[in-house]
Amino acid sequence: MSSPAGASVLDLSFPHRWQAEVLAARPVILPARSYVYPRNAEEVERGALEVIVRPGQGALAFLATCALGFRDPAVPTGLWSAPNPDELCAVSGGYAYLIDTTAPERFTMIAYRPVLEVRPVVEARLLLFVSHRTILAWGANGQAWESERLSDEGVTISSIEGGVLRGVGWEMRTDRETPFTLDVRSGVRGA
Repeated sequence: MSSPAGASVLDLSFPHRWQAEVLAARPVILPARSYVYPRNAEEVERGALEVIVRPGQGALAFLATCALGFRDPAVPTGLWSAPNPDELCAVSGGYAYLIDTTAPERFTMIAYRPVLEVRPVVEARLLLFVSHRTILAWGANGQAWESERLSDEGVTISSIEGGVLRGVGWEMRTDRETPFTLDVRSGVRGA
């Protein structure tokens, strides 16, 4: 199994209790603990992001094999720290996985296929996942909110200031980009 195409991002904006290293290829000898995300994924045959994770507090390291979504430089691949210091966010070709490093069998795969952008908002303690139409916010206790539909095809975040997310989304009916605002803490769309 090969690694996904494109450069990997490493964003450690949130404090975390783990260390991780993206491997160039799957190890010939697997560590004692190995996990495939999602479980029994056929997508792994197309490629995967292979990550050695060293949880905090002396727990045994494990191999996280994260199935590749798309081989497209427009979608992210990499590792992000999350609002929960024990969670690791691994994104492989736009497929996003939040892995509990203290119990790696517990994970959440974000439903967006693909995630187009991952944006940490440290002051709100949220990790944002941007899709073609909506934004999902992940907090220390899991999913915090999901926005209403913001676009027919393409969401762009322009700025996040003072608890307000500003962006644009393309509207098919008018064939124009339409601005929107969201309250970062609730995901509610502004007027």
